[in-house]
Amino acid sequence: MRRCSGDATLADDLSQQAFMQAWKSIRQLHDIERFGPWLKRLAINTWLQHARRQDPLRMADEHADADSTHTDQTGVGMDLDAALATLPHDVRLCIVLCYHERMTHTEIESFTGMRLGTIKSHIRRGTKRLQETLAAYATTPEETR
Repeated sequence: MRRCSGDATLADDLSQQAFMQAWKSIRQLHDIERFGPWLKRLAINTWLQHARRQDPLRMADEHADADSTHTDQTGVGMDLDAALATLPHDVRLCIVLCYHERMTHTEIESFTGMRLGTIKSHIRRGTKRLQETLAAYATTPEETR
């Protein structure tokens, strides 16, 4: 959730919503071995609902405390979380599910309901944009000597 939202407070709120939904619907889970994927699907659906309706939780970063994950958006001080936060919601979700959660494109398709081609293009374009954004972290051969 934190990688998708780019904000610790928002991620905590969305996670709490997902766990409340899990608590309410736990009886629908018939195979205990499927608990992990079931909970992951609830979390993804919670994030997608939030992204679609643009609810007031997206403004939670105004109330984030001083140890929030936000960093300066200029220069070398930008980290991966801040760079991810600059991506559109759907692109960010596909990248997080692919690289952080290690899901296949087919799994992402079944979890999100997006088309396979859309997922592939989101990942390709998002990765390229992240590479451009984080290019300041690349070291030149002169710097490594």
